[in-house]
Amino acid sequence: MKKAIFIIISILIPVFTWGQAQITTKKVKIGDFTQKVTKVVLTGNPFMDGALKDEVTARWRISPYEFCTLEEFEALKGNSSYYFLMPTSGQFRKESEPSLQFLTLIKGGKGSEKGIDGMLEVISMPIASARYPSGRELIFLPAFIDIIQDHVTGAMEKDINAYGGLGNNTMNLGRSEEFTIVFSEDDLCEGVPEESAELFGNGTLTITDEDEADRYLEENVDDILVSYVAAAEDPQPGSFCYKMLIDTQTHRLYYFRKHKISAKAGRGFTNEDIKRIFTERNR
Repeated sequence: MKKAIFIIISILIPVFTWGQAQITTKKVKIGDFTQKVTKVVLTGNPFMDGALKDEVTARWRISPYEFCTLEEFEALKGNSSYYFLMPTSGQFRKESEPSLQFLTLIKGGKGSEKGIDGMLEVISMPIASARYPSGRELIFLPAFIDIIQDHVTGAMEKDINAYGGLGNNTMNLGRSEEFTIVFSEDDLCEGVPEESAELFGNGTLTITDEDEADRYLEENVDDILVSYVAAAEDPQPGSFCYKMLIDTQTHRLYYFRKHKISAKAGRGFTNEDIKRIFTERNR
């Protein structure tokens, strides 16, 4: 009897081992990233294309890269020798049309016959309203490029980073005591400045106009976390709003959350966000 059990176990072990060997996690799937060429897809929008070429040339450091057109992307997307970084538009379930623009990194090869949605997504960074981008996304493009690269590096190291998305790769706000957090007044939900006034009065959380907030990023000012919001210009219930706090010097992402637009939660940082930020950094 014992011999029979031993034989059965001996037969099963190789089967289980073989089965486990077939499980390929996202970390494994993108493990070749640094050896592959990243094709940066230019869409024909002269403003975005020009900024993307400038910033990728100045900042891309984690893989070889080349620029290509949308037509070339269509011809090459089935080739697993390439990754593709490209602006895309996203439409959520209850929306009648795409509301947000993303900067998306995908892997060529498997699933490409189904289009972009069928390809392996490494990361999608929300950057602007799809229909009416403000132009602020061009100012923050250097930060977006660096955040995407930080995410890829982290995702290649740990599956929890690969599957967790940008929210899993944020810095600990508890380590930001020396930073002043600067919110553009346009990045706050209606009523937030008044309802959270006591939290803005201590000098570490401040509100300013958009031009002044963006100046901190453009000039790489030390010890500042600046706000950024990606949402539709006139978001409808069911749309999503993405909120970020970015180090203006290193471009590290310290805060990344989203909420669904509703009657109680419009575009921008909510009172809940402000309280969460204040609490986390003062633990």
